[in-house]
Amino acid sequence: MSERVQIIAGRCTTVFEGTREQEQHGDVIVLVKPDGTVLVHDAQGYQPVAWLTRAEAVTVTDETIVAQDGEQSLEVTIENVHLREQYAASDAGLPAGRCPDCGGQLVRTSGSVVCPGCDESYSLPTGSTTLSTTCDDCGLPEFRVERGDAFDLCLDPDCDPLDERVRERFDNVWDCPNCGGALRVLRRGGLLLGCENYPDCETGFSFPAGEHAGECSCGLPVFDTPSGRRCLDRACEPEQKSEA
Repeated sequence: MSERVQIIAGRCTTVFEGTREQEQHGDVIVLVKPDGTVLVHDAQGYQPVAWLTRAEAVTVTDETIVAQDGEQSLEVTIENVHLREQYAASDAGLPAGRCPDCGGQLVRTSGSVVCPGCDESYSLPTGSTTLSTTCDDCGLPEFRVERGDAFDLCLDPDCDPLDERVRERFDNVWDCPNCGGALRVLRRGGLLLGCENYPDCETGFSFPAGEHAGECSCGLPVFDTPSGRRCLDRACEPEQKSEA
């Protein structure tokens, strides 16, 4: 999402108090980022000469910039301003197709796909991979995610909900190991398999990010996940798992 970054260039004195106490003076460029990070750069090197990352509080006036984070603080006193401006700033990431609303370039960040042009944002489930294909209905790019099977879905969850696809494939497929009732695909914070007899039976398991790869000797399904093969029940010992 586009926000504003402040840039101040001028003759400044910076005082840092905390883990690396120091005072510096010179013609510098100060960046105040939307996440509360303050960076002070001079003419040498690629690293800032003073900084405070994601401060709890940042106050900017005509004369000072004060960032405070617990016991650490950074104060920049502006003695002579050369430039003071604000510019749009957005998340940066890998190209992920075109935005059907504004035609701009969509980018993949750590956990979402965003459009810097119109500020549209779409969250991605854990372990997702963006695809070069687009949705036939809305034109948004598609992504692939593994939840028992591999599903190719539209970025817009209202267009092609992950929960419905997983429910169609795995609802009522396995039995509860405690009472014998069916395990239902549910959304309670995260996606899970929970006993249909809840609240009389409170058995529930988080749905793994991986593909179904057989059955465990305990009767529950086994999944191939990024961290290795595992039973639906994380408490199940590794030696109990089948190689099916």
